[in-house]
Amino acid sequence: MAGNSFGKAFKITTFGESHGKAIGVIIDGCPPNVEVDLEFIQQELDKRKPGQSKITTQRKESDTCSILSGIFEGKTTGTPIMLLIPNEDQRSKDYSHIQDKYRPSHADYTYQVKYGIRDYRGGGRSSARETAARVAAGALAKLFLKQYNIEIFSHVSAVGKIQAPNLSSNNIKELLAIREENIVRCADPATAKEMENFIGVIKKEGDTVGGKIATVIQNVPVGLGEPVFDKLHADLGKAMLSINAVHGFEYGSGFEGSSMRGSEHNDIFINPEHSNKALKTLTNFSGGIQGGISNGMDINFNVAFKPVATIMRAQNTIDQEGNDVEITGKGRHDPCVVPRAVIIVEAMAALVIADHLLRNKAYQ
Repeated sequence: MAGNSFGKAFKITTFGESHGKAIGVIIDGCPPNVEVDLEFIQQELDKRKPGQSKITTQRKESDTCSILSGIFEGKTTGTPIMLLIPNEDQRSKDYSHIQDKYRPSHADYTYQVKYGIRDYRGGGRSSARETAARVAAGALAKLFLKQYNIEIFSHVSAVGKIQAPNLSSNNIKELLAIREENIVRCADPATAKEMENFIGVIKKEGDTVGGKIATVIQNVPVGLGEPVFDKLHADLGKAMLSINAVHGFEYGSGFEGSSMRGSEHNDIFINPEHSNKALKTLTNFSGGIQGGISNGMDINFNVAFKPVATIMRAQNTIDQEGNDVEITGKGRHDPCVVPRAVIIVEAMAALVIADHLLRNKAYQ
Protein backbone atom coordinates (compact mmCIF):
# COMPACT_ATOMS: atom_id res chain seq x y z
CA MET A 1 0.00 0.00 0.00
CA ALA A 2 1.50 3.32 -1.03
CA GLY A 3 0.84 6.62 0.72
CA ASN A 4 2.20 5.71 4.15
CA SER A 5 5.02 8.28 4.16
CA PHE A 6 5.00 12.06 4.60
CA GLY A 7 7.70 14.69 4.19
CA LYS A 8 10.93 14.89 2.18
CA ALA A 9 13.81 16.07 4.38
CA PHE A 10 12.08 15.21 7.67
CA LYS A 11 10.25 12.07 6.55
CA ILE A 12 7.94 9.81 8.51
CA THR A 13 6.43 6.42 7.66
CA THR A 14 3.68 5.10 9.90
CA PHE A 15 2.64 1.45 10.23
CA GLY A 16 0.10 -0.74 12.02
CA GLU A 17 -3.65 -1.21 12.32
CA SER A 18 -6.28 -0.34 14.90
CA HIS A 19 -6.58 -3.93 16.18
CA GLY A 20 -3.10 -5.22 15.34
CA LYS A 21 -0.35 -5.80 17.87
CA ALA A 22 1.03 -2.27 17.65
CA ILE A 23 1.27 0.93 15.68
CA GLY A 24 4.36 2.98 15.13
CA VAL A 25 6.44 5.34 13.05
CA ILE A 26 9.89 5.49 11.48
CA ILE A 27 11.41 8.97 11.27
CA ASP A 28 14.18 9.49 8.75
CA GLY A 29 16.03 12.79 8.41
CA CYS A 30 15.82 14.11 11.95
CA PRO A 31 19.09 15.99 12.56
CA PRO A 32 21.56 14.70 15.16
CA ASN A 33 21.97 16.13 18.66
CA VAL A 34 18.31 16.98 19.22
CA GLU A 35 17.64 16.48 22.92
CA VAL A 36 14.88 13.88 23.30
CA ASP A 37 12.46 14.47 26.15
CA LEU A 38 10.61 11.17 26.60
CA GLU A 39 8.27 12.70 29.17
CA PHE A 40 7.23 15.40 26.68
CA ILE A 41 6.56 12.82 23.94
CA GLN A 42 4.38 10.84 26.34
CA GLN A 43 2.50 13.97 27.44
CA GLU A 44 1.71 14.71 23.80
CA LEU A 45 0.41 11.17 23.30
CA ASP A 46 -1.69 11.44 26.46
CA LYS A 47 -3.56 14.39 24.92
CA ARG A 48 -4.66 12.20 22.01
CA LYS A 49 -5.18 8.85 23.71
CA PRO A 50 -8.69 7.39 24.09
CA GLY A 51 -10.54 7.09 27.39
CA GLN A 52 -9.31 10.42 28.76
CA SER A 53 -12.71 11.98 29.50
CA LYS A 54 -16.46 11.41 29.47
CA ILE A 55 -16.79 12.88 25.96
CA THR A 56 -14.27 10.57 24.27
CA THR A 57 -14.25 6.90 23.32
CA GLN A 58 -13.79 4.69 26.37
CA ARG A 59 -11.24 2.42 24.73
CA LYS A 60 -8.43 2.15 27.29
CA GLU A 61 -5.02 2.60 25.74
CA SER A 62 -2.01 3.89 27.68
CA ASP A 63 -0.29 4.73 24.36
CA THR A 64 3.05 4.08 26.02
CA CYS A 65 5.76 4.89 23.52
CA SER A 66 9.06 3.01 23.19
CA ILE A 67 12.05 4.24 21.17
CA LEU A 68 13.77 1.35 19.41
CA SER A 69 16.49 3.16 17.46
CA GLY A 70 18.13 6.45 16.57
CA ILE A 71 18.65 7.75 20.13
CA PHE A 72 21.90 7.61 22.13
CA GLU A 73 22.52 9.20 25.52
CA GLY A 74 19.31 11.19 25.26
CA LYS A 75 20.02 12.73 21.86
CA THR A 76 19.19 11.89 18.26
CA THR A 77 22.06 10.39 16.27
CA GLY A 78 20.92 11.38 12.77
CA THR A 79 19.96 7.79 11.95
CA PRO A 80 16.37 6.48 11.48
CA ILE A 81 14.28 6.66 14.63
CA MET A 82 11.63 4.03 15.34
CA LEU A 83 8.82 4.69 17.83
CA LEU A 84 6.49 1.83 18.82
CA ILE A 85 3.09 2.05 20.56
CA PRO A 86 1.46 -1.27 21.54
CA ASN A 87 -2.30 -1.80 21.19
CA GLU A 88 -3.61 -2.96 24.56
CA ASP A 89 -7.42 -2.83 24.52
CA GLN A 90 -8.70 -4.27 21.24
CA ARG A 91 -12.24 -5.64 21.18
CA SER A 92 -12.44 -7.08 17.70
CA LYS A 93 -15.76 -8.79 18.48
CA ASP A 94 -17.37 -5.34 18.56
CA TYR A 95 -16.97 -5.27 14.77
CA SER A 96 -18.04 -8.81 13.83
CA HIS A 97 -21.52 -7.54 12.93
CA ILE A 98 -20.12 -5.36 10.13
CA GLN A 99 -17.58 -7.72 8.56
CA ASP A 100 -19.73 -8.06 5.43
CA LYS A 101 -21.55 -4.71 5.63
CA TYR A 102 -20.52 -1.28 4.41
CA ARG A 103 -20.84 1.38 7.09
CA PRO A 104 -22.11 4.73 5.80
CA SER A 105 -19.35 7.34 5.30
CA HIS A 106 -16.59 4.92 6.29
CA ALA A 107 -13.73 3.53 4.20
CA ASP A 108 -15.20 -0.01 4.14
CA TYR A 109 -16.44 0.07 0.55
CA THR A 110 -13.52 1.96 -0.96
CA TYR A 111 -10.90 -0.25 0.71
CA GLN A 112 -12.74 -3.41 -0.35
CA VAL A 113 -12.93 -2.32 -3.99
CA LYS A 114 -9.36 -0.94 -4.12
CA TYR A 115 -7.56 -3.84 -2.40
CA GLY A 116 -10.02 -6.75 -2.60
CA ILE A 117 -9.65 -7.19 1.15
CA ARG A 118 -10.25 -5.05 4.22
CA ASP A 119 -9.61 -5.25 7.95
CA TYR A 120 -13.07 -4.60 9.39
CA ARG A 121 -11.79 -4.54 12.99
CA GLY A 122 -12.10 -0.86 13.80
CA GLY A 123 -11.33 0.06 10.22
CA GLY A 124 -7.82 -1.42 10.28
CA ARG A 125 -5.39 0.94 8.62
CA SER A 126 -8.08 3.56 7.95
CA SER A 127 -8.73 3.95 11.69
CA ALA A 128 -7.86 7.19 13.47
CA ARG A 129 -5.79 4.98 15.78
CA GLU A 130 -3.00 5.49 13.22
CA THR A 131 -2.73 9.15 14.22
CA ALA A 132 -1.07 8.23 17.53
CA ALA A 133 2.06 7.44 15.48
CA ARG A 134 1.86 10.90 13.90
CA VAL A 135 1.60 12.54 17.33
CA ALA A 136 4.72 10.70 18.50
CA ALA A 137 6.63 11.85 15.41
CA GLY A 138 5.20 15.35 15.75
CA ALA A 139 6.43 15.54 19.34
CA LEU A 140 9.94 14.86 18.12
CA ALA A 141 9.51 17.51 15.43
CA LYS A 142 8.43 19.98 18.12
CA LEU A 143 11.60 19.22 20.11
CA PHE A 144 13.61 20.01 16.96
CA LEU A 145 11.66 23.25 16.34
CA LYS A 146 12.27 24.28 19.94
CA GLN A 147 15.85 25.06 18.91
CA TYR A 148 14.45 27.80 16.66
CA ASN A 149 11.89 29.08 19.19
CA ILE A 150 9.05 28.07 16.85
CA GLU A 151 5.80 27.54 18.76
CA ILE A 152 2.56 25.91 17.61
CA PHE A 153 -0.80 26.28 19.29
CA SER A 154 -4.16 24.73 18.35
CA HIS A 155 -7.51 24.73 20.10
CA VAL A 156 -11.12 23.79 19.44
CA SER A 157 -12.69 26.91 17.98
CA ALA A 158 -16.10 25.43 17.13
CA VAL A 159 -18.31 22.46 17.92
CA GLY A 160 -21.36 22.26 15.71
CA LYS A 161 -22.68 25.84 15.56
CA ILE A 162 -21.05 26.85 18.86
CA GLN A 163 -18.22 29.23 17.96
CA ALA A 164 -15.48 30.47 20.28
CA PRO A 165 -14.46 34.16 20.06
CA ASN A 166 -11.18 34.99 18.34
CA LEU A 167 -8.22 34.64 20.69
CA SER A 168 -6.85 37.94 21.97
CA SER A 169 -3.72 36.72 23.76
CA ASN A 170 -0.40 36.29 21.96
CA ASN A 171 1.04 34.32 24.88
CA ILE A 172 0.92 30.70 23.72
CA LYS A 173 1.90 29.32 27.14
CA GLU A 174 -1.04 31.18 28.68
CA LEU A 175 -3.42 29.83 26.04
CA LEU A 176 -2.08 26.31 26.53
CA ALA A 177 -2.79 26.49 30.25
CA ILE A 178 -6.38 27.62 29.64
CA ARG A 179 -6.91 24.97 26.95
CA GLU A 180 -5.78 22.13 29.17
CA GLU A 181 -8.14 23.17 31.99
CA ASN A 182 -11.18 21.78 30.12
CA ILE A 183 -11.87 18.47 28.39
CA VAL A 184 -12.97 20.11 25.12
CA ARG A 185 -9.58 21.82 24.68
CA CYS A 186 -11.05 25.21 23.88
CA ALA A 187 -9.03 28.23 25.02
CA ASP A 188 -12.18 30.16 25.97
CA PRO A 189 -13.55 28.71 29.26
CA ALA A 190 -17.16 29.90 28.83
CA THR A 191 -17.42 28.50 25.31
CA ALA A 192 -15.71 25.28 26.42
CA LYS A 193 -18.42 24.62 28.99
CA GLU A 194 -21.15 25.20 26.41
CA MET A 195 -19.39 22.85 24.00
CA GLU A 196 -18.99 20.16 26.66
CA ASN A 197 -22.68 20.24 27.54
CA PHE A 198 -23.66 20.08 23.88
CA ILE A 199 -21.40 17.09 23.17
CA GLY A 200 -22.97 15.36 26.19
CA VAL A 201 -26.44 15.84 24.72
CA ILE A 202 -25.30 14.57 21.32
CA LYS A 203 -23.77 11.47 22.94
CA LYS A 204 -26.99 10.65 24.81
CA GLU A 205 -28.90 10.88 21.54
CA GLY A 206 -26.57 8.29 19.99
CA ASP A 207 -25.38 10.84 17.47
CA THR A 208 -22.15 12.69 16.65
CA VAL A 209 -21.12 16.24 15.78
CA GLY A 210 -18.25 17.93 13.94
CA GLY A 211 -16.20 21.01 14.72
CA LYS A 212 -13.23 23.21 13.88
CA ILE A 213 -9.69 23.60 15.15
CA ALA A 214 -7.83 26.92 14.90
CA THR A 215 -4.03 27.00 14.82
CA VAL A 216 -1.31 29.65 15.06
CA ILE A 217 2.42 29.07 14.42
CA GLN A 218 4.74 31.75 15.76
CA ASN A 219 8.38 32.70 15.14
CA VAL A 220 8.59 31.01 11.74
CA PRO A 221 11.52 32.51 9.80
CA VAL A 222 11.04 34.16 6.43
CA GLY A 223 11.66 31.89 3.46
CA LEU A 224 10.05 28.51 4.25
CA GLY A 225 8.19 27.03 1.30
CA GLU A 226 9.15 25.78 -2.13
CA PRO A 227 7.70 26.96 -5.46
CA VAL A 228 5.68 25.86 -7.32
CA PHE A 229 3.92 22.73 -6.07
CA ASP A 230 5.48 22.54 -2.60
CA LYS A 231 4.16 25.86 -1.36
CA LEU A 232 4.08 26.02 2.43
CA HIS A 233 0.31 26.43 2.62
CA ALA A 234 -0.14 23.61 0.09
CA ASP A 235 1.86 21.22 2.27
CA LEU A 236 0.02 22.37 5.39
CA GLY A 237 -3.25 21.76 3.56
CA LYS A 238 -2.21 18.27 2.51
CA ALA A 239 -1.05 17.49 6.05
CA MET A 240 -4.35 18.55 7.57
CA LEU A 241 -6.53 16.92 4.93
CA SER A 242 -4.68 13.63 5.52
CA ILE A 243 -6.08 13.52 9.07
CA ASN A 244 -9.12 11.29 9.55
CA ALA A 245 -12.48 13.13 9.37
CA VAL A 246 -10.99 16.41 8.07
CA HIS A 247 -13.21 17.96 5.38
CA GLY A 248 -11.85 21.49 5.11
CA PHE A 249 -8.73 23.66 5.39
CA GLU A 250 -8.28 27.43 5.12
CA TYR A 251 -5.39 29.73 5.98
CA GLY A 252 -5.23 33.46 6.57
CA SER A 253 -8.48 35.10 5.48
CA GLY A 254 -9.61 31.79 4.01
CA PHE A 255 -13.03 31.70 2.40
CA GLU A 256 -13.93 35.08 3.92
CA GLY A 257 -11.23 36.65 1.76
CA SER A 258 -13.20 35.78 -1.37
CA SER A 259 -15.80 38.42 -0.46
CA MET A 260 -13.26 41.20 0.16
CA ARG A 261 -11.79 43.81 -2.17
CA GLY A 262 -8.07 43.94 -2.92
CA SER A 263 -7.86 47.33 -1.21
CA GLU A 264 -9.20 45.69 1.95
CA HIS A 265 -7.28 42.44 1.71
CA ASN A 266 -3.75 43.59 0.85
CA ASP A 267 -1.30 43.36 3.76
CA ILE A 268 0.61 46.67 3.83
CA PHE A 269 4.31 46.42 4.73
CA ILE A 270 5.67 48.56 7.56
CA ASN A 271 9.21 49.21 8.77
CA PRO A 272 10.41 46.78 11.45
CA GLU A 273 11.19 48.05 14.94
CA HIS A 274 14.86 47.16 14.45
CA SER A 275 16.89 47.09 11.25
CA ASN A 276 17.93 43.46 11.72
CA LYS A 277 14.34 42.23 11.92
CA ALA A 278 12.09 41.03 9.10
CA LEU A 279 9.45 43.35 7.65
CA LYS A 280 6.02 43.30 9.24
CA THR A 281 2.55 43.96 7.83
CA LEU A 282 -0.31 45.98 9.27
CA THR A 283 -2.75 43.11 8.71
CA ASN A 284 -2.25 39.39 8.21
CA PHE A 285 -4.89 38.26 5.74
CA SER A 286 -2.09 36.29 4.03
CA GLY A 287 -1.87 34.06 7.09
CA GLY A 288 1.90 34.43 7.29
CA ILE A 289 2.45 33.00 3.80
CA GLN A 290 2.88 34.89 0.52
CA GLY A 291 3.69 33.23 -2.79
CA GLY A 292 3.76 29.94 -0.90
CA ILE A 293 6.66 31.17 1.27
CA SER A 294 6.56 32.23 4.92
CA ASN A 295 6.90 36.00 5.42
CA GLY A 296 7.72 36.05 9.14
CA MET A 297 4.23 36.89 10.37
CA ASP A 298 2.19 34.40 12.39
CA ILE A 299 0.94 31.49 10.31
CA ASN A 300 -2.70 30.81 11.07
CA PHE A 301 -5.20 28.34 9.68
CA ASN A 302 -8.46 26.53 10.45
CA VAL A 303 -9.29 22.85 10.02
CA ALA A 304 -12.88 21.56 9.75
CA PHE A 305 -13.82 18.07 10.97
CA LYS A 306 -16.96 16.22 9.91
CA PRO A 307 -19.11 14.34 12.45
CA VAL A 308 -17.76 10.89 13.39
CA ALA A 309 -19.33 8.42 10.95
CA THR A 310 -20.15 5.74 13.55
CA ILE A 311 -23.42 6.61 15.28
CA MET A 312 -25.39 4.57 17.82
CA ARG A 313 -28.51 4.61 15.69
CA ALA A 314 -29.97 2.25 13.11
CA GLN A 315 -29.07 3.13 9.51
CA ASN A 316 -29.83 1.55 6.17
CA THR A 317 -26.90 0.26 4.13
CA ILE A 318 -25.80 -2.52 1.77
CA ASP A 319 -23.75 -5.66 2.37
CA GLN A 320 -21.05 -7.14 0.13
CA GLU A 321 -23.65 -9.15 -1.76
CA GLY A 322 -25.63 -6.02 -2.58
CA ASN A 323 -28.47 -6.79 -0.18
CA ASP A 324 -30.30 -4.04 1.69
CA VAL A 325 -29.48 -4.36 5.41
CA GLU A 326 -29.70 -2.35 8.60
CA ILE A 327 -26.71 -1.47 10.73
CA THR A 328 -26.29 0.04 14.20
CA GLY A 329 -23.01 1.27 15.64
CA LYS A 330 -21.49 -0.75 18.48
CA GLY A 331 -18.32 -0.48 20.51
CA ARG A 332 -16.53 2.62 21.77
CA HIS A 333 -16.52 5.76 19.67
CA ASP A 334 -16.12 9.52 20.06
CA PRO A 335 -19.30 11.61 19.84
CA CYS A 336 -17.02 14.49 18.71
CA VAL A 337 -13.47 13.97 17.55
CA VAL A 338 -12.10 17.52 17.76
CA PRO A 339 -10.95 17.54 21.43
CA ARG A 340 -8.55 14.65 20.74
CA ALA A 341 -7.66 15.95 17.28
CA VAL A 342 -6.12 19.19 18.58
CA ILE A 343 -2.78 17.53 19.26
CA ILE A 344 -2.89 15.72 15.89
CA VAL A 345 -3.24 19.05 14.07
CA GLU A 346 -0.29 20.44 16.03
CA ALA A 347 1.77 17.35 15.24
CA MET A 348 1.15 17.55 11.49
CA ALA A 349 1.93 21.29 11.51
CA ALA A 350 5.20 20.59 13.33
CA LEU A 351 6.14 17.94 10.77
CA VAL A 352 5.53 20.34 7.87
CA ILE A 353 7.52 23.19 9.42
CA ALA A 354 10.40 20.87 10.41
CA ASP A 355 10.51 19.44 6.89
CA HIS A 356 10.56 22.85 5.22
CA LEU A 357 13.08 24.22 7.71
CA LEU A 358 15.53 21.47 6.77
CA ARG A 359 14.82 21.85 3.05
CA ASN A 360 15.43 25.59 3.32
CA LYS A 361 18.91 25.05 4.72
CA ALA A 362 20.04 24.08 1.24
CA TYR A 363 19.76 27.77 0.29
CA GLN A 364 21.59 29.12 3.33
